[in-house]
Amino acid sequence: MMGPVHSSGSGSGLRRVPVQQRSAERLARILDVAAAVLDEGGYEELSTRAVAARAGVPIGSVYRFFSNKRAMADALARRNLEMYLAGVTARLDGAETRAVPAPGGGVGDWRRLIDLVVDHYVAMRRTVPGFALVSFAGPAPGAAANDEANHQLADGLRSLLSGRLGVTAGEQRLRTAFVVGVEAADALLKLAFRTDPEGDAVLIAETKELLRAYLAGVLDT
Repeated sequence: MMGPVHSSGSGSGLRRVPVQQRSAERLARILDVAAAVLDEGGYEELSTRAVAARAGVPIGSVYRFFSNKRAMADALARRNLEMYLAGVTARLDGAETRAVPAPGGGVGDWRRLIDLVVDHYVAMRRTVPGFALVSFAGPAPGAAANDEANHQLADGLRSLLSGRLGVTAGEQRLRTAFVVGVEAADALLKLAFRTDPEGDAVLIAETKELLRAYLAGVLDT
């Protein structure tokens, strides 16, 4: 079972954040079932009633957290973002312990760390229920919601990576670079998984090459 979302901010989808462990476990169960329904039947089959029945909880328990199925999808997207950033952090921490420090204080080969960022997305896309339809934004959310999700992801990755990389670029320049990188990777990786349900290996490799080439202008300065 995956852990619950913890954010109650804009776009979280939650009416209330659970305080007690039992309530948190129930929320996690509801989101796990929602993800499974998305995998099996798509967004059209997702409903608060179907999730309640399959999760074995009263419908009121679902409505305690979510007003409708869109709110469930939004909360699942928020959980996916938190899971992704936590997983990237773990991968980066492991890479740091094996890396030779660079003279500027970074971990050396930033290209290898960017590869880890892509690899973790690919791993989640292949293994996490519901991730194909709800990655970091809900199904067909519209351009504005998708842009917001990508900006949140870019900010999260910039926060995780900037200190490790020892970069000296100005804050706005670095933020713009991460937004562009995330938007480009988002488009290419979606194409990779449209081409092959497991992710087209050539397109995944090309995504990494594109990010390395673009980010070199910022991270190698």
